[in-house]
This record gives sequence, C-alpha cells and structure tokens, in this order.
Amino acid sequence: MSSNVRNLTPEDLQACLALDRASLEGLWTSAQWQAELAEPRRPGMGLWQADTLLAMASGWLVVDELHITLVAVAPEQRRRGLGRQVLKALLEDARQQGARHATLEVAATNAAAVALYHSLGFQDAGLRRGYYRNGDDALIQWLRLPPINDAEPGCG
Repeated sequence: MSSNVRNLTPEDLQACLALDRASLEGLWTSAQWQAELAEPRRPGMGLWQADTLLAMASGWLVVDELHITLVAVAPEQRRRGLGRQVLKALLEDARQQGARHATLEVAATNAAAVALYHSLGFQDAGLRRGYYRNGDDALIQWLRLPPINDAEPGCG
C-alpha cells in the first residue's frame, strides 16, 4: 500500500496525539496540538498510509526561519526513511512560505536523529546543556534553505 505526505490539519488531531504518545511519550497535550494544527505559521506535514499517520514533522515560522519543533515516526516504522520524507516535505513547505533558514534542537545522544539531520545538511551551531526533561544535552543545528529561484537541488 502506498503512502502520501500532506499538510496536517485540525482534523488530524487524534492521529497526531496517538503518534505523539507512541513515538514521543506524549510530548504535547491535546490543547497544544489544537494550537499547532490551527495556526498557519506552524506548518506540519504528515506521512499517511491509508488512515494511519506513520510520521510527522512540525515547526514554527518566525519571520524567515523555520524552527522545527518535532519529528516523529511510529516506533514500528523507524529506519525506513519516513522521517527523512516528512522532514524534507516540511522544509520545502517552509521554503515556499519564505523561510530562508531552519533550526532545531536534537538530543546529543540521539545518534539516528543527528545522522538524519546532518545528512540533510544541518550543521551543529551550539549546545544547550540539560535541555531535555531527562537531563540530556541538546545540539542546536542550523540549515540554510536555498532561495526558491535557486536551481541547485541541495540545501546548505
């Protein structure tokens, strides 16, 4: 069965909550998800197979920067490139909305996520000590997005 990537909408609330619980241990509350899904400057992309949300990525557009707030993949679907697909779709959507840069924080101990972000051109720009609830440090990463008229396919 094929999958498709599309913008997340307020109608996707229950699917986002379920994937958040399964993948991120309930990072956001229902009220936080409602706000995310309703605000146009908070783009979100979901990768679906039929009616099942397999992966999602969300961010906040602040002037010309995309602040990536989460990337989640269903635990049983990991290591299949779904996070890459949904993150690339989010970056392209933000670029189309005028974003020139993207930034995120990632647990320094999350080797798979760090490798994914580096493979997409993100570069380490700093460290936030004790950033996460469990005390883990966060790497701050940045990516320059190419202008829309830039014919070069790569980012950075």
